[in-house]
Amino acid sequence: MLKIGSYNIQKAIGVDARRRPDRTLKVIRELDCDILALQEADKRFGPRESTLDRSSIVAETDYRPVPFGTSEKSLGWHGNALLVRNNISVLSYQRIDLPKLEPRGAVTADLMVAGKKFRIAAMHLSLVGHFRKKQITSLMHQLHEHLDYLPTVLIGDLNEWRDTSGSIKLFEKHYEVTTPGRSFPSPMPVGSLDRIITSPEFTVTQAGVHKSKTARVASDHLPVWANLTLEPAAHLAKGVEATSE
Repeated sequence: MLKIGSYNIQKAIGVDARRRPDRTLKVIRELDCDILALQEADKRFGPRESTLDRSSIVAETDYRPVPFGTSEKSLGWHGNALLVRNNISVLSYQRIDLPKLEPRGAVTADLMVAGKKFRIAAMHLSLVGHFRKKQITSLMHQLHEHLDYLPTVLIGDLNEWRDTSGSIKLFEKHYEVTTPGRSFPSPMPVGSLDRIITSPEFTVTQAGVHKSKTARVASDHLPVWANLTLEPAAHLAKGVEATSE
């Protein structure tokens, strides 16, 4: 069983317009995920410094960041970061360029836990529908044409309001899309912008939105989460065969 989460931390600025990284870390601890994707973890301009201190993450949580940053002060790639529990092995990782109107990208990491290998890809997609579709098409191509197959979870802020949109349908050839619930804006959420997307080897047993008092003020997004099970390795060959057709 894995607990996966996604959280747009809005550069640690809450709905009270105060930048409080300590408050963001409190929500991260409350979530208690095994793997957590962050969006807007770094400032957008200049040296892209993270709003969360790497040493504070290591000292105050059971996580370490996957080193996607392009500088010592950055956690992610276009704001996308991954935190993994210390008992999870990071086998490899890479940044992914996406077509963009504004700065956008994705990150991916191959991980191992309890002897099982799988892939996590995290993203923050465009506000513009045309570019969202181009970004998803590019991401699908890069994951399925340039990388060896692994069971995969895609997580992040898709900036897509409708489950029936053309953007969401682009995932359905390879994945099942889970919408945990309304996550934006955090004080009174009406939009389900944050999603968890799984390849056939995974089963989503439970999913939801984290609605603690702190989470409602710490960012304009509420975090989302899902509990997943991964089929035994014997089923992997079937998944590989299915995706290669």
